[in-house]
Amino acid sequence: MQLLHVGDRLITGYEVIPLLAGYQMLPQLYRQIAIDSAIADLELLPQEQDLALEQFYAKYQLTTAAERQAYLQYYGLTKEQLYDAATRDRKIEKFKQTTWGEKLAAYFLNHKSKLDRVIYSILRHSDALVAQEMYFRIQSGEQTFAECATQYSQGVEAETGGIIGPVELSTPHPVLAQMLANAQPGKLIPPTRLAQWYVVVRLEKFIPAQLDEAMKQKLLDKLFETWLTEQIKQCGIQ
Repeated sequence: MQLLHVGDRLITGYEVIPLLAGYQMLPQLYRQIAIDSAIADLELLPQEQDLALEQFYAKYQLTTAAERQAYLQYYGLTKEQLYDAATRDRKIEKFKQTTWGEKLAAYFLNHKSKLDRVIYSILRHSDALVAQEMYFRIQSGEQTFAECATQYSQGVEAETGGIIGPVELSTPHPVLAQMLANAQPGKLIPPTRLAQWYVVVRLEKFIPAQLDEAMKQKLLDKLFETWLTEQIKQCGIQ
C-alpha cells in the first residue's frame, strides 16, 4: 500500500478518496480522468510536441535544467509525466477540433440569434408611473437617457448611465432579449413590465456574430465543456 507523508500525517491509499470527497475535489478528479480517457489515443506530430514543450516551459518559466528538475520535485512528477502535462493542452485542442470542428458551421447557424451581441440602454423602476414619466422625458429631449438612468433607475445600470454591453443576446432576460432582437437602434421602447420592474429600453448597437477564429474557439470550448459535464454526470456527480 502506498503512503503519503503530509507534515506529521501519514495518509494511506484508502484515505485518498474520502479526503478528495471531503475537500469537494472529486468532480475535478472525474473531469481530468474523463479528459485523459478522451485524448489517450491522440498522437501529436513532432513539431506539435516541440511547440507544446516550448510553450509549457515558457509559461512556467522553466528555462534551465535546474528549474525543470525543481519543478519535477515540487509536483512529484517523473520526466514522462512532465511531458504528458506539457502536451496535454495541445491534445485537448486536437480532440475538440477532431470531434466538433466540422460541425461548427451548422452549430453557429443554429445558435447565431443567441450569439449576436447588443449594446443597449435600460432604465428600471418598480413604479409604472415613474417609468412612464422617464420615458416621456427622454422622448421629448427634456433629459438624456443617461441622466434619467443615473438619477432614477433602481437597477445596477444606474452606475453606468443605463448602458449595458456589449453582451450576447442569450445574456438578458428572454423577454428583454426578444425586445432587443426586434428593436431598431436609437428608437426608444415604451415602458414594459418585466418581472418586478417597469423598464424603458433603447437599443444602441446591434453587433452580428461572425464565425471568425475567435468565435470558432469559443464554440469549441463550449461544446467541449458541455460534453465534459455529461461525462461527469455519468460518474454520479450532478
